[in-house]
Amino acid sequence: MAKSLVIVESPAKARTIKKYLGRNYNVIPSVGHIIDLPKSKLGVDIENDFEPQYITIRGKGPILKDIRKEAKKVDRILLATDPDREGEAISWHIANALKIPEDKACRIEFNEVTKEAVKSAVKKPRKINMDLVNSQQARRVLDRLVGYQISPLLWRKLRKGLSAGRVQSVATKIIVDREKEITSFISKEYWSINIEVKDKKNKEFTAKFYSDDKGNKKIETKEEADRITTLIDNKKIIVKSIKKSLKKRNPNKPFTTSTLQQEASNKLGFSTKKTMALAQQLYEGIDVKGEGTVGLITYMRTDSTRISNDAKMNLENYIINEIGKEYLGKANTSPKGKKNIQDAHEAIRPTSPGRHPNLLKTSLKRDQLRLYKLIWERFIASHMAPAVFDSVTLDLETNGITFKAHGSIMKFDGFLKIYTFASKSKDSKLPNLLENDEVKLLKAIKDQHFTQPPARFTEATLVKEMEELGIGRPSTYSPTISTILARGYVEKEVKQLKPTELGFLVTNMLENYFGEILNVHFTAELEKKLDNVEEGSMKWKELIKSFYSSFENMLKFADEDIEEVNLDEESDEICKKCEASMVIKHGRFGKFLACSNYPECKHTEPILNKIGVKCPTCDVGDVLLRKSRKGRIFFGCSRYPDCKFVSWDKPTNARCKICGEVMLHKKTKKEEKLVCISKDCKNVEEIKITEN
Repeated sequence: MAKSLVIVESPAKARTIKKYLGRNYNVIPSVGHIIDLPKSKLGVDIENDFEPQYITIRGKGPILKDIRKEAKKVDRILLATDPDREGEAISWHIANALKIPEDKACRIEFNEVTKEAVKSAVKKPRKINMDLVNSQQARRVLDRLVGYQISPLLWRKLRKGLSAGRVQSVATKIIVDREKEITSFISKEYWSINIEVKDKKNKEFTAKFYSDDKGNKKIETKEEADRITTLIDNKKIIVKSIKKSLKKRNPNKPFTTSTLQQEASNKLGFSTKKTMALAQQLYEGIDVKGEGTVGLITYMRTDSTRISNDAKMNLENYIINEIGKEYLGKANTSPKGKKNIQDAHEAIRPTSPGRHPNLLKTSLKRDQLRLYKLIWERFIASHMAPAVFDSVTLDLETNGITFKAHGSIMKFDGFLKIYTFASKSKDSKLPNLLENDEVKLLKAIKDQHFTQPPARFTEATLVKEMEELGIGRPSTYSPTISTILARGYVEKEVKQLKPTELGFLVTNMLENYFGEILNVHFTAELEKKLDNVEEGSMKWKELIKSFYSSFENMLKFADEDIEEVNLDEESDEICKKCEASMVIKHGRFGKFLACSNYPECKHTEPILNKIGVKCPTCDVGDVLLRKSRKGRIFFGCSRYPDCKFVSWDKPTNARCKICGEVMLHKKTKKEEKLVCISKDCKNVEEIKITEN
């Protein structure tokens, strides 16, 4: 009979840990939360000091029954859920269900799922930290009060199926506000001038305009650009000054949750949801050939860049022995005064620096390996020496006009030897010149530009914005983005997050009546108060009371003042069953056509978004704009499933000049072009822009 029962959250984690602990331990999973607030009602007794009304989650009864059964067979119960607020709350719920006394040392935690960490943890159980639990309870109750009381209001005033949330609504507002900035942006003209010159030895280089004869550093009109080029034409260009220096490029800190999500999005193209799912797999344990099952990275929900002393020592030894002593630098792990860091965990790092990504090629799936490689390289690089560059800046002057030329040569690669994901700067060598040397002007290149509106948020930049504003915490970034996409408030357009009509409508209404809750500074302050609860300096129910006193008044006023809005739109379509007019309605999965005689006639039809192009495969059906389950736009034939044509790129009426096939409109962040649909024809044409 097993002497100890260890309860974790996931089956994968349970399998990994069971291999480490041996026969005297039974390890079973809770499969996440077992106890929670009910889905069907508010679940918070407002009249009774906001007491949560917890129940066993539907479908989790058999799991709880098995846990109780196994608990009766052992002498000791150890709760090993994840080392954060959420994990602490799950352990607390299980402890209550098993009637474990509050002063019993039954909670263990480890930052990495390795044999050493797990065996060490089981020797040091502690009591459940009620400050952590209460912080989680406060967050859960706050979110429930907001979501379950504003959402029904939206159902009554707008339409069923809408939802609001304390963090998700603020995130949507951030995206809506950015879209308003873009819409109201007024573009301004400006010009740049580059000059191509050569020295006496005929070595050519380029310099950029810096300032004119009046000290102006901006060129705003064509007339001004023409004036400057006239002033420099056929004039002597003199080297006014030369500045030489050594420049260092320092490595980044190890990953936190947000920086991992940002870098995985930017470098690997992963969504935040995919990044966290892969990181969870790497954390819980992978069957590595020659080693067995082992956790490959530390816990992935953290906003700390700290690493343990043991990890630091192992990392230094790895760099010295495997890369070279000259590559060892100072640890770049200090938070530099950043506020509100939950420093209970380390940064996200590999559990062993010696486990090189190349050693895991046969053990990991492709995307698992790509993410592990990113984490491993970032961690190793964080403790390496800076890259060093010889830098030269030349100031060139003629007739009072100054141009600057920059050159740099890498002298020592430092951390760039390892961190292959870093943006690389090409060496640009300038000729050896002295002050007062003369260079000859070959040509001046004038270019017209226009200022651009701020870019829409991507998942990566939204996570960065939320972190900087103090909205949410590491565990909430990914689910928040997933929620606003799933609710239809935001959609993806070439990886950019764009608010939908519904997103605008709901945000404007919430802003008018619940402006305080949607205020980013208010939300950030609330996060600080939740941290105070975690630190034990604030009572969680006092936090709820202070919030609810003003929130309740907002609810009452909104319910009385908001008039019902009919979102139905007229259409030219006629109902095929009763010949009444059809109206456009908004559903959970977007717009659809419904008979205006509802409920007498319940006929509905999907809205076919025709793009005015015949199907290139069957030449009978129309090409329709559709959306995947994840909200990504694609194009398909209206005769599906009889015709299975599908394309991520938009078909056009243009024909290929080489083979005569349909041309596709391919659009990326950087460019737009027409490409031939035929795989055998590689014809690519530029998009012709016609001026009005």
